[in-house]
Amino acid sequence: MDKFEEKIIKPKSGILMLIVSILMLILCTPVFIIGVANVVAVPVIGIIAILASLAFLFFGILNLCGLHQVNPNEALVLVLFGKYFGTVVEPGYYFVNPFARPIVPASTQSALDLALEAAADSGKSGKKDKISAPSTRKRISLKVNTLNNDKQKVNDVLGNPVIIGTNVIWKVANPTKAVFNVEDYSDFLSTQCDLVVRNVARLFPYDDFDDTPETTADGEKTLRGSSQEIADLMQEELQKRVVDAGLEIQDVRITNLAYSEEIAAAMLQRQQASAIIAARQKIVEGAVGMVKMALDQLDEDGVVVLDDERKAAMVSNLLVVLCGNKDAQPVINNGSIY
Repeated sequence: MDKFEEKIIKPKSGILMLIVSILMLILCTPVFIIGVANVVAVPVIGIIAILASLAFLFFGILNLCGLHQVNPNEALVLVLFGKYFGTVVEPGYYFVNPFARPIVPASTQSALDLALEAAADSGKSGKKDKISAPSTRKRISLKVNTLNNDKQKVNDVLGNPVIIGTNVIWKVANPTKAVFNVEDYSDFLSTQCDLVVRNVARLFPYDDFDDTPETTADGEKTLRGSSQEIADLMQEELQKRVVDAGLEIQDVRITNLAYSEEIAAAMLQRQQASAIIAARQKIVEGAVGMVKMALDQLDEDGVVVLDDERKAAMVSNLLVVLCGNKDAQPVINNGSIY
């Protein structure tokens, strides 16, 4: 059993307690006045009235501390004296134990640190971004979120540096685990996403070349040609890593994929060379077929009888014409080839 097994609670409605608290706060003033007025004439009644007014004030404020509002797609995780009390997931206005405190993951940076960091980043980029302090919300959002993972440089299975970026769609599935099992589930997800992208990308080549070894995913899957399969594998691996944090990974997509700058030009030349070789191979195959067809047609029709030397010369001329990059320049021979 999980140490922090989620316990869903449904507290009482807070409307009635809100009315009672307001009445107690309203009554504390006249009761206090009555007590002060009678403290000399009737000391017992005066002291009781003063104590009652103070009790009204104390419990009125205390009860207001137990009122909480839960919006749709939000959860309220409560702790009581250092122990897990329960989780409220249904939207509504509730009254819980006033000593039960809502808890959310706290950032390790203070508001001042975040403001200074944001100011430094905006100064470097030349942009005037709005600096905001950390959120003071006491509820966990269950809405679907998007993590745009920054581009990072990784190595594929061949050791080539590759720039890759991903987009992750996720949400909090278990707010209790998200609060108690990790310090900050958003930062935890971002870190795990970086690790998964790096570990998965190094299992496959960027592209499929003729010299790709068979050990690289059987020469089938590549980062460029099998992006959907690679993204599905990333989603599976990322879900395994964040399940203890109570997160659900709904989708992972590769948003950016390219060779690193230091080898991009060389790899582009390699791709162009591969394309040229493939095109030349196709041209040669077609030219050989056309030459064979021409020789067979001449033999069948009996147009001319060619010995082996003349056939070789004809084959050479036809291949030059059919495989050349430029238009052929014919040379008229009035004599014999001998």
